[in-house]
Amino acid sequence: MSKLTDLPKRILIGQALRSDKLGETLLPKRIALPVFASDPLSSVAYAPGEVLLVLSVAGVSAYKYSPWIAVAVVVLMFTVVASYRQNVHAYPSGGGDYEVATTNLGPKAGLTVASALLVDYVLTVAVSIASGIENLGSAVPFIVEHKTACAIAVIVLLTLMNLRGVKESGKLFAIPTYVFVGGVFLMIAWGAYRGLVAGDTMKAPTADYTINAEHQGLAGFALVFLLLRAFSSGCAALTGVEAISNGVPAFRKPKSKNAATTLALMGGLAVTMFCGIIALAMATKVRMAENPATELLRNGTPVGDGYTQNPVISQVAEAVFGSGSFLFVILAAATALVLFLAANTAYNGFPLLGSILAQDRYLPRQLHTRGDRLAFSNGIVLLAGAAAVLTYIYGADSTKLIQLYIVGVFVSFTLSQTGMVRHWNRHLRTETDPAKRRHMIRSRAINTFGAFLTGLVLVVVLLTKFTHGAWVALLGMVIFYATMTAIRRHYDRVAEEIALTDEGDEQAVRPSRVHSIVLVSKVHKPTLRALGYAKLMRSDTLEALSISVDPAETKMLRDEWHERGMDVPLKILDSPYREITRPVIDYVKSLRKESPRDVVSVYIPEYVVGHWYEHLLHNQSALRLKGRLLFTPGVMVTSVPWQLDSSEAARRRARKRAEWNAPGSVRRGPVAQPRKEKAATKK
Repeated sequence: MSKLTDLPKRILIGQALRSDKLGETLLPKRIALPVFASDPLSSVAYAPGEVLLVLSVAGVSAYKYSPWIAVAVVVLMFTVVASYRQNVHAYPSGGGDYEVATTNLGPKAGLTVASALLVDYVLTVAVSIASGIENLGSAVPFIVEHKTACAIAVIVLLTLMNLRGVKESGKLFAIPTYVFVGGVFLMIAWGAYRGLVAGDTMKAPTADYTINAEHQGLAGFALVFLLLRAFSSGCAALTGVEAISNGVPAFRKPKSKNAATTLALMGGLAVTMFCGIIALAMATKVRMAENPATELLRNGTPVGDGYTQNPVISQVAEAVFGSGSFLFVILAAATALVLFLAANTAYNGFPLLGSILAQDRYLPRQLHTRGDRLAFSNGIVLLAGAAAVLTYIYGADSTKLIQLYIVGVFVSFTLSQTGMVRHWNRHLRTETDPAKRRHMIRSRAINTFGAFLTGLVLVVVLLTKFTHGAWVALLGMVIFYATMTAIRRHYDRVAEEIALTDEGDEQAVRPSRVHSIVLVSKVHKPTLRALGYAKLMRSDTLEALSISVDPAETKMLRDEWHERGMDVPLKILDSPYREITRPVIDYVKSLRKESPRDVVSVYIPEYVVGHWYEHLLHNQSALRLKGRLLFTPGVMVTSVPWQLDSSEAARRRARKRAEWNAPGSVRRGPVAQPRKEKAATKK
């Protein structure tokens, strides 16, 4: 049966990889660029349009400010890229903004950054895929009619591709990303040649349209506020920049150098494409409106609800290459595809960050475990589920989703750069080498300017986007923060409760009576109780069994076992595919094969919890293992419980409920007996 259910999994995600093959999944720079930078690179497909959409509130005359907004975005992009190049050199472990903030500003700041990034990664998937669906839907009406279902289908497809592994998914994403980048650069170059050299007149499809502005001729504070709002929308081009600092461990050696080079390359490509599209949009007279049905006029008449407003990049490509031309079709297809693949930035950043948070006990431990293809499968599935829910709630509408965007990423930018300033201050207090001090002072200056500028942008984004939907992102951050704090508090409480305090603990946790194989993960009170219980059974042989998934943790277990002088031999089975269940089953079967008449008794220490949600955090491996062992002939399975404090509290609550008479309980009368019991009573 297991082979039957395993077949579809192998078809979809491929054969499992051994842990020692992890090095073969590391990425060269040519693959790392589309894997980690597809989000900021593809954002040029919608960020220029968002700038023009906001400016259209004041009419076409406000479009003259778009080049200045582009300059401001470029300055911000180069500042952020330069700042993060310092990050990847100083913190190459993959913790990124979370590690920087936690180390230098404290756990609360780190958790704030983590909450912001998790929300932003979910939004990256939702926004990118919704935008891609809308781009593709302009050519295929069926997709527009069923865009929510199509968007969720794309999320499922991307999830399966990422479950196959980082390197394999990177190869799939590299081609369309490079086609898109090449197509945009070709469009910019050809447009510049036609406009500046050949003197051709290029007109966008909407060049002859007019805009019925909602607020014509804004001035003073209203104009400043509008420009700030347009700038904050243009900052969508910066989303995903931090993903490279979180993904440094996925690069080939030298990791930090390759990550920094990829960051610089990404920044240069993104700002060039962004500015080029803005310039061509101005030259071809693209017109965009927030409500095109009523605000966009053709010959003085509103275009109506049947009009589909194509993205800026699509209109520019039509003006430069010609409608229906080969290059126009190729760029349109590559744009739609790369927007889908832009979500891959989040598919790499979210699981990596989730793994680090799980290691720090802020998320369930299952998120720290790599799957069959050495990707963090649980984190990938969790991201896909959250993005699918958000896409369904907002109907895959990128205009609505984009309002939730940006806030989280600038929270992490600001706290991360502030943390880096503290990092350099701390090192400068002890560093005496003049050359190193000069390097540190230069790096501190870069991070200081980055912290100031990103903090200023964060204030602008909050002021201009809060009422337009940014409050939802902030609420999501609060929910993530509270959830992770509660999980950490629970894990800390459990660790304190089961920790060994002195040598007398071994006697204190020994039960009154009862042996063979005791499964061990760590040396703590539940383990000692299970060993003591097994000793009382006076079996012929007794050994402790542990599965080696993490070499470092296995070494710690072996060292502590010998230091404490445990009188039970410890056997460790290596698990190259990070499985727990199968190695135990195979070992038990080998014992049965050697002595078919013997009975193998397996003792499994388990926590007894008092809340339903605590079951999600404990005993998951034990449940799977028991389910397999119970169907293995000649094997007895014994659960050795360790009651946590929460279980005792639940028992007291249950006792109170039993003693309390609910309203109407007296009127109910005696409980009706089942038919079989009634028949037995009559006889």
